[in-house]
Amino acid sequence: MNTYFFPAAERGLKDIGWLQSHLTFSFGPYANPERNGFGLLKVFNDDFVAPGKGFGLHAHANMEIISVLLAGTMNHKDSLGYSEVIPAGGVQIMSAGSGLRHEEYNVGDDEVNFLQIWIEPKLQNVTPRYQRRQFPEAQRANQLTTIVSNEEGTAHCWINQNAKLSLGYYTESHSLDYAFAPLNKMLYVFVISGTVRINDQVLSQRDALGIWNTHAPVHLDCAADTRFLLIEAPINH
Repeated sequence: MNTYFFPAAERGLKDIGWLQSHLTFSFGPYANPERNGFGLLKVFNDDFVAPGKGFGLHAHANMEIISVLLAGTMNHKDSLGYSEVIPAGGVQIMSAGSGLRHEEYNVGDDEVNFLQIWIEPKLQNVTPRYQRRQFPEAQRANQLTTIVSNEEGTAHCWINQNAKLSLGYYTESHSLDYAFAPLNKMLYVFVISGTVRINDQVLSQRDALGIWNTHAPVHLDCAADTRFLLIEAPINH
């Protein structure tokens, strides 16, 4: 098993006052030739947005864009006709395909924190699509919950790629073995809060670990009150 450690302290930072974005991979002002993505995972931004502020109308194409809302309340409007308000626990996807435009603003009284994730698509120029599901923390305690998949369904969002995203939240210490889907060759583990040990590597809050070149399940030891996100995807096209 090969691994690559992404310490929280080594992330790039975009700070423009109303937005603080912690950047794992090269994005905007942060350019690191050694961190241009991990497999088909190209963007992983940990964003904090001040009340009343946000991202004005802008365009995307041919990218699977996923937002995981950890705190606060955010709106979403797009050129497909969607307009809604999303509370914490919301997960939204934009399968941008041939192109769409959208805006996102903090419409609450508190700071918004969300994870912005971009994954390269399996097919180009598909019909663009938006979808949102809610995953309240109280309803997924002490389990691993699929939030995004390549399979259609009513319990999660689905995207145009052989990828799977899962949220884990354990109130007590817990161990689990995570097995890859046959088509997926890499796993990205991001600790939201708490501590996760994988072999001899300890991940603390906002640390991440990339894993590839293994056919065996990945063993995770989670401390009490730990929250984390798993992303499995192909390593290349």
